[in-house]
Amino acid sequence: MRARLLHWLVPRLIRMVILLLSRTIRWQVVGEPFGTGEGPPALLCFWHGRMLMMPYAFRGWRGEMLISEHRDGAYIADTMHLLGIRTVRGSTTRGGARALLRMIRIARAGGDVGITPDGPRGPREVVQPGTVQLAMKAGIPLRAACYASDRHWRVDSWDRFYIPKPFSRGVIVYGAPCFIAEGTPLEEAIATAQQAMDEVQAIADGFFRPGGGEGG
Repeated sequence: MRARLLHWLVPRLIRMVILLLSRTIRWQVVGEPFGTGEGPPALLCFWHGRMLMMPYAFRGWRGEMLISEHRDGAYIADTMHLLGIRTVRGSTTRGGARALLRMIRIARAGGDVGITPDGPRGPREVVQPGTVQLAMKAGIPLRAACYASDRHWRVDSWDRFYIPKPFSRGVIVYGAPCFIAEGTPLEEAIATAQQAMDEVQAIADGFFRPGGGEGG
């Protein structure tokens, strides 16, 4: 009974936090927003630790997000559903091959797909092979995104989960399409994706520092 109550309650609380918190933050945008369903399909990528505000960044998105089959993945998936985002359950450790095939089919049919390249268990902010394999096999570009704020908390978790403070200033950085040709050696493909992810994170994290992007 308690487990069922938590399963019902937690996603609704997280949804409330996302909606309320996102509305208190003064957002700025860098790059071309995506996720509206316009244009060719893409693989939307963001770090596991920067997940909280991504439903705001991708509001109106009509793609499907890969979410792990671990217990915390159930909370995340239900929260995504409450926010209107569809999910595919699986990961690099559980249900991976089945989930990967479904994501490839969705992309080849013209739909966007999304993934946390370092999920579900890390290493933190390190692209895993499944991300580039999905992009190459589906024939779609990777689009990296990251957010940051001038004031925030970091959770003591493996992903150093990032929570902007209420009424802070925030930035959402959208990267340009990153194409990785099918047949690219795996190590080279991972390095290309890692660079794309690192670049948007560097812009986001440096935005509010002296000499950063704000006002520049």
